[in-house]
Amino acid sequence: MADLEELYREIILDHYRSPRNRGELESPPAHRVEGFNPLCGDEVVLSMVVENGTLSDVKIAGSGCSISQSSASLMSSAVKGKTVAEVHQLIHTFKGMMSIHEAMLGQDGEVVDEEPEPIDFDKLGELAALQGVVKFPVRIKCATLSWNALAQGLEEVAAEAS
Repeated sequence: MADLEELYREIILDHYRSPRNRGELESPPAHRVEGFNPLCGDEVVLSMVVENGTLSDVKIAGSGCSISQSSASLMSSAVKGKTVAEVHQLIHTFKGMMSIHEAMLGQDGEVVDEEPEPIDFDKLGELAALQGVVKFPVRIKCATLSWNALAQGLEEVAAEAS
């Protein structure tokens, strides 16, 4: 178990030291959304391009702790090139991993009375490195900051398209 925790620590540090998809896309055509955690000062600026139902490009800017910045980097790598439906599922799965409460919510935010689906950590790939964050509840907001910004941005893009 200690070896797995060390591997996860290395993945988090690697994404913090060498973040993927760093920068900003020109807006427009990219949609820009900002997230801020007033408890610790973490901030994320997410710019994304959704084309034909696919998140074709995403860039992350901002500053903060190693958890918030590595989570943003991991997220950007995981969602880039996926369909919006796949991205929504990944958001749901990731937030479920971060909280039992989130796992008890359905896609539409309604409380689900059944047992939450077990999380397939193999399917999450490198994102599973962040599962240890749940041991530190105050850090969960750091890990989910970019994911919340992504969800907000996808909602705004969908509303603009309607």
